[in-house]
Amino acid sequence: MQVQLKQIIVPPGQQLLMSDISWQMYEQLLEEYGKKRGTRINYSQGILEIMVPLPEHEVNKVIIGDFVKILLEEQNLEFWSLGSATFKSKTMKQGLEADDCFYIENEAIVRGKKRIDLTVEPPPDLAIEIDITSRTQFDNYQVLGVGELWRFNGTKLEINVLQAGQYVQVSESPHFPRVPFLNQVIPHYLEQSKMEGRNKTMKAFRAWVRTQIEER
Repeated sequence: MQVQLKQIIVPPGQQLLMSDISWQMYEQLLEEYGKKRGTRINYSQGILEIMVPLPEHEVNKVIIGDFVKILLEEQNLEFWSLGSATFKSKTMKQGLEADDCFYIENEAIVRGKKRIDLTVEPPPDLAIEIDITSRTQFDNYQVLGVGELWRFNGTKLEINVLQAGQYVQVSESPHFPRVPFLNQVIPHYLEQSKMEGRNKTMKAFRAWVRTQIEER
């Protein structure tokens, strides 16, 4: 008996890894699951990952993404946020869905586009991954050439920058050179949001960012 892809059940907070998956099977899976789904699907060189995020995962994703938007706004940088859009390259045999992603220096290239073709357009400039339920593999991001990757494991924020095809962990984001210690400050404000509420925390974070920019 052949098992249909839609029969696969992955409990929240869990992941399913499948090997020897062809590109055709990966695209079939994306088609069958459709856009309105609660799963995240990543593909790298024949390895398929299906993951169902927990509510905590989604909360952290949204709040950190909002922090990034404030940072960009306060530096007067145009950006295009594509959330968990699917990025894939058949020639590279890579497909990923970040928790959140941003076009910054390449914003004008993708502005208003309904689809991103990585054979024509560049990959996102900054991506965010929340690694509470799954430790993200760098392969997808490195091969696709995402310049900066933030990874939050529930307590710590890592800032990784692509250098010579490999990620190097750094203490400051090259996109926000006037705002230091983000790897320490963002987890602090994230926890604050869970105690004092989102809006109050966002106002406090924005005020802190403005102070840092003025001092530099």
